[in-house]
Amino acid sequence: MTSRIAHAGLRSKIATAEEAAAFIQSGSTVGMSGFTGSGYPKSVPVALASRIEAERAAGRPFRVRVWTGASTGPELDGALAKADGIEFRLPYNSDPIAREKINSGEMSYFDMHLSQVAPMAWQGFLGPLDTAVVEVSGITPDGALIPSSSVGNNKTWLDQAKQVILEVNRWQSEALDGMHDIYYGTALPPHRKPIPLVNPGDRIGEPHFRVDPDKIVAIVETDAPDRNLPFSEPDEVARAIAGHLQEFLVNEVARGRLTKELLPLQSGVGNVANAVMAGLLDGPFENMTAFTEVIQDGMLDMLDAGKLRMASATAFSLSPESAQRFNSNAHLYRDKLILRPQEISNHPELVRRLGCIAMNGLIEADIYGNVNSTHVMGSRIQNGIGGSGDFARNAYVSIFMTPSTAKGGKISAIVPMASHVDHISQDVQVIVTEQGLADLRGLAPKQRAELIISNCAHPDYRDALRDYYDRACKTSFGRHSPNILDEALSWHRRFVETGTMLP
Repeated sequence: MTSRIAHAGLRSKIATAEEAAAFIQSGSTVGMSGFTGSGYPKSVPVALASRIEAERAAGRPFRVRVWTGASTGPELDGALAKADGIEFRLPYNSDPIAREKINSGEMSYFDMHLSQVAPMAWQGFLGPLDTAVVEVSGITPDGALIPSSSVGNNKTWLDQAKQVILEVNRWQSEALDGMHDIYYGTALPPHRKPIPLVNPGDRIGEPHFRVDPDKIVAIVETDAPDRNLPFSEPDEVARAIAGHLQEFLVNEVARGRLTKELLPLQSGVGNVANAVMAGLLDGPFENMTAFTEVIQDGMLDMLDAGKLRMASATAFSLSPESAQRFNSNAHLYRDKLILRPQEISNHPELVRRLGCIAMNGLIEADIYGNVNSTHVMGSRIQNGIGGSGDFARNAYVSIFMTPSTAKGGKISAIVPMASHVDHISQDVQVIVTEQGLADLRGLAPKQRAELIISNCAHPDYRDALRDYYDRACKTSFGRHSPNILDEALSWHRRFVETGTMLP
């Protein structure tokens, strides 16, 4: 195992997870690695959770503030949340135990655009960072850190933390070395300079993290897999969404607005997004690229098939089977994949410069195209906004996709008024459900409403939406974006009271 720690002086800092966790104090802020279930520390957080439980049993409350790249895994968010050890969390969470803590008011949560985390940390708006706990796949003879399966905010955590704890994970492929591009050219205003990246495949940084060895207080050796859930086989709904989207892109090519190479793809996380990638695999497009947040199974398949030429991201989000396939063949992807800090992978100016095609999921959209991607019934957080806002506002084409209903048809994804808005209508250009696609570009609010209701709403809710819209056009306070305020959120109230939006 020590072959992964090639710096002789740092081998003296090898410790157990329990010894490493002892360096973290109650009330401190801890920056953890991890992005979408990849590259997060898997041993120290579990040891810290056990320590927190012991302290609480002794009548000594122990809680910490946790910053990450995005979502992590059960050994981090799940373990610490179960121990009631997280006082404050940012910037994204998808762990079910932590979600319940947040929604019950037991944990404070700051949801923010992923591109803004590192800049806000450097600007001092988030407060001091006491400890960084970062997983790496190795340490070079000169003390540089070889990143693992996610980069996220690790560069910032390593630079800013007062002390650093490393987990060197043998499970991560040694062929990851050289696949990363860590850019050290960012600066605070007024000293910022243009980021010299004009193609998704450009390398502008270094393959490793730098760290002051004197800040490293402990190194824990691990051999543990990333914990991402498997993707389900695309069902009829997901395939229909993918089909509508592929038809839209084919038409864009036919009209001369895109070439057969398309433009750099960005895709959110989940089964529908993965199904869209599978659909593109069978489409007429060639030599595509991606400038995105995560590499999912579908993109790996596209790389294997030669449909995708290269992909730039900040992390992997692979099913267990695809992760094993990648680890066994990582050397074959060295010239096809680049992992960057999320302040680069999600940088709004780069998204605009490259002209990304942004494809993200939603929880609900209203008839005018405002999108809610984070809250259920307006107040229960489901997850964070993630990077969808970074891409949606700056994309060449901003696409949101979802099944038209949820909970077995008891919830409509198209509603009179969104109960929470993450993406205003000006940032939403295309909405896709299994029912059809609404191209909203250049349309006034009433035109958008008619198209969304006709093309995207489920038949069980379509007549009710038309009835609401027709009455709103006659009675609304204004006629630009007609709404009946007394009824606009009545569907949500009905679900809360009866368990269904259906009357």
